Amino acid sequence: MQPVRRLIVNADDFGKSGSINAAVIQAHQRGILTTASLMVTGAAGDQAIQLARENPKLGVGLHLTLCCGSSALPQAQIPELVDKDGNFRNSAVAAGMKYFFSTAAREQLKVEIERQFEKFAATGLPLDHVNGHLHFHLHPTVFSIIAANTEKWGIRAMRLTRDPATIDWPLGRGRWLYRGSHALIFWLLSRRSQSVLRARKIAFTRFVFGLLENARATESYALKLLPRLPGGESELYSHPSLDEFRHEFEALISPRVAECVRREGIQLIRYQDLWHDY
Repeated sequence: MQPVRRLIVNADDFGKSGSINAAVIQAHQRGILTTASLMVTGAAGDQAIQLARENPKLGVGLHLTLCCGSSALPQAQIPELVDKDGNFRNSAVAAGMKYFFSTAAREQLKVEIERQFEKFAATGLPLDHVNGHLHFHLHPTVFSIIAANTEKWGIRAMRLTRDPATIDWPLGRGRWLYRGSHALIFWLLSRRSQSVLRARKIAFTRFVFGLLENARATESYALKLLPRLPGGESELYSHPSLDEFRHEFEALISPRVAECVRREGIQLIRYQDLWHDY
């Protein structure tokens, strides 16, 4: 007998723009999207919060923004992290090195991360899950800060980014260096973090799909992935919008994809549906 397969379908960058917000809500109402990760410092964050309140079945989590985005605190309080306009570095490598080696940056990260959690709490929305823009939540410095404050910040689920190459690699094509390096990096980071999450009873899925197909989570990809989805809980994430990544939005509202989910007997869930297991 085939084990039960449960799938969280998530949209990152909720609150970044009006186009993304519209795509998220339409994909939730018309398609298979079950959760979204909110950028509390996003330009369209207030609109996203209102839309989330109007759609209570959408599980909303915090998409920590510590690179390629805006901060919650002013530059005067976190000068090692952002420029005069409150923008983080656009280079993930430069930001990651700074956060790892700079004592001052590490101290300022603590207060910035806490402020982003406070802003989410102020929305009144249940915290479905936590992850990070460009997966910075698994950066060793950032993860240590989060892990030390799981109870304080009410964290009950987190994305453990590990895209199984044995399943996902044959489904894509090209970009071999990107796909190979990301598969290895996040396998190492997730392996390091897994025992900590278990010890703190933080829910996570067995696998996360979308990393190796970044910006290419198309209908074709979904139709190839779903029949191969392993037993247990998985997450499929993408970046739907009505403009730049419309192909990812169209995958989420595709009748063919919805029919494949039904035919395969896959249960669509949110992270909060895993809470009771931990």
